[in-house]
Amino acid sequence: MKTYVQNSEANLGQTLRASLGLLIFTLVGCGAAYSAIATGAGQVLFNNQANGSLIEIDHKVLGSKLVAQSFVGEAYFHPRPSAVAYDPMAMAGTNLARTNPELQQQIDAQILAVKKQDHTGNTPIPSDLVTKSGSGIDPHISPESAQLQVARVAQARHLDPKIVEELLQKYVEPKQFGVLGQARVNVLQLNIALDQLQSTH
Repeated sequence: MKTYVQNSEANLGQTLRASLGLLIFTLVGCGAAYSAIATGAGQVLFNNQANGSLIEIDHKVLGSKLVAQSFVGEAYFHPRPSAVAYDPMAMAGTNLARTNPELQQQIDAQILAVKKQDHTGNTPIPSDLVTKSGSGIDPHISPESAQLQVARVAQARHLDPKIVEELLQKYVEPKQFGVLGQARVNVLQLNIALDQLQSTH
């Protein structure tokens, strides 16, 4: 009996030491070392992305390439509508089903607003100008949506539409690797470029 108790105590001690060793390894290895390595690698290899892809001019942060902003003036290109007022802390879509009458009412109202603002006439309006993205902060619109706004922006800024068109084409991003996603335009970057262009004319 005494030998059995001693063996049980020895086994318990070994189990506790193994458990404690695993706990320490997990905390140090996975909790600290892995996080430090991943953070360091991100800062070295992808410094801009790891820090929010911020757009900074003259030591002033104007925004992020990854987050849409609200532009309502006629002199600016407008982003996709947002269900969360472009708040990155409340990212979400409308959560309305396609069969929900309220969704169709919102789309119809947005179509009328775009037609009135951009004087589109019977020109088809791209869907991304009248529907809200799933994140609510999508920074891009399609080239077609940007093209639709060229005449308004040029008139508001007293610029030749060809000049605005040329600037727009410089900011059209192609499909990733030529096959993934769709061509797109970052609205914030385009509007910043517009302001810089305006200052030279």
